[in-house]
Amino acid sequence: MIKIYISILHFNTPKETNECLESLSKISSAGMDVKVVVIDNASREKYSLPKGTSSSVHLIRSEVNLGFAGGHNKGILYGLSKGAEFILILNNDTILEKDFLKELLSPMNSEKIGVTVPKIYFTKGHEFHKERYSNSETGKIFWYAGGIIDWQNVISSHRGVDEVDKGQYDKMEPTEFATGACLLIKREVLEKTKGFDERYFLYYEDGDLNMKVKRLGYKILYVPKSIVWHNNAGSSGSGSTLQDYYISRNRLLFGMSYAPLRARVALFRESLKILVSGRKWQKIGVRDYYLKRFGRGTFVPGSS
Repeated sequence: MIKIYISILHFNTPKETNECLESLSKISSAGMDVKVVVIDNASREKYSLPKGTSSSVHLIRSEVNLGFAGGHNKGILYGLSKGAEFILILNNDTILEKDFLKELLSPMNSEKIGVTVPKIYFTKGHEFHKERYSNSETGKIFWYAGGIIDWQNVISSHRGVDEVDKGQYDKMEPTEFATGACLLIKREVLEKTKGFDERYFLYYEDGDLNMKVKRLGYKILYVPKSIVWHNNAGSSGSGSTLQDYYISRNRLLFGMSYAPLRARVALFRESLKILVSGRKWQKIGVRDYYLKRFGRGTFVPGSS
């Protein structure tokens, strides 16, 4: 039996977490010993597992908000301590197709593959541009069909986003960027990378992990037969001050760590412009990068 631990981060969205756990309870797991660890990341109200939840689901409460990086590192360390051969990083605002995990695991017998990532659709009603699609198309709109990093501008993007699935991304192939919304990673890779870099707290931590995986010589594989639905921005909200702060700060951290010299120079110049004319929390994010205020940093939840 292949031992897999699934790490789910919970933060103030019990409905989504419960629906995700319900979906997980229905997946195919033949030949796998699947356990789940839910990390309650200092939610306002302590999270409790729903009645009737399987004993294979374990709940850990953190009294401090550790961010995406630190929260999942708790789940990773717990799984590894229990002998996990693979860890699945999974957003709590996801719904899973029955065979999604079996399909992610299938290519992992290759020594060259370190991470596998599924095809991810927007959950119905959570599309960016709802008016574009017919009712028959919803549920088949891409959120992620492989990842791309534009090193010139230091921006990661999702291939296929907003497109209707017509079979155009049905080839299993290496991809540049695996989203942290759902990725399966080998134990040996996690032991070498030490999990997520907690300086990021939130956003770009998955990009950093991707780069470490590739620099170790492993491939990241997009597996289109594995299907997941995602309620986009279920916890943070698109275009929020939280995103302004952490994306501005962490894009600098990521870019200055991995981008080519020319891109780093351009990123530096852009950061100076943000300090002059950016939005409030963009400015603070850039300032905190240069002052090395990482981790949670100085962002104030609920601020404007």
